[in-house]
Amino acid sequence: MDFSQIEKNLNYTFKDKGLLRRALTLASATNADNNQTLEFFGDAILEFIVSERIFSEGKSEGQLTEKRKALVSDKALAPVSKKLGLDGALIRGEGDIRNKKAIPSAYEAVIAAIFIDGGLDAAKRVVSETLDFAVVAQKNYKGLLQEFLQKRGESYPDYERVLGGSAQRPRHIARLRLFGQVFEGEAEKLKDAEQEAAKKALTFIKTEK
Repeated sequence: MDFSQIEKNLNYTFKDKGLLRRALTLASATNADNNQTLEFFGDAILEFIVSERIFSEGKSEGQLTEKRKALVSDKALAPVSKKLGLDGALIRGEGDIRNKKAIPSAYEAVIAAIFIDGGLDAAKRVVSETLDFAVVAQKNYKGLLQEFLQKRGESYPDYERVLGGSAQRPRHIARLRLFGQVFEGEAEKLKDAEQEAAKKALTFIKTEK
């Protein structure tokens, strides 16, 4: 397979073309020379590069952590991989067509391959040119609520979790009991429902102040 277009999109030419091929080869295609270990390594490299890039933004540790999580999340990396054409270049096993995790993971594996092939400076340049650092971190309402309660010396309550909706369209409901009130969040994912409940609790706190 010719990966010249991928190299052009990355603005990086591999000395060892085999590294790029390995970075785009899924475990479903072969047990050997797939991208699993490169993905593992790339995840750490990407976190370091992003951390260094945002370190001097004057934010708190918690804010920096949330921004880094937003920048290196699957949700953020998937469109980057697609824009670079990595999704279409993936070497998959027969029948492997629903592995959505493979798309953002390909970016991590490619960054690791570039680091091995050309060093840290090359990896930094590619990340800087391809990653969207304008991504806004989603507020961690659960974390903010926990900080508020800790300052007051109060324990963090457990969420009551209920599965609603239908088998075809399940909905998660999370309930939080605080200050004599019940705060409820509902979403397709449980973590989003919990965040919504915590957000409502924080809104109540601000209103009552």
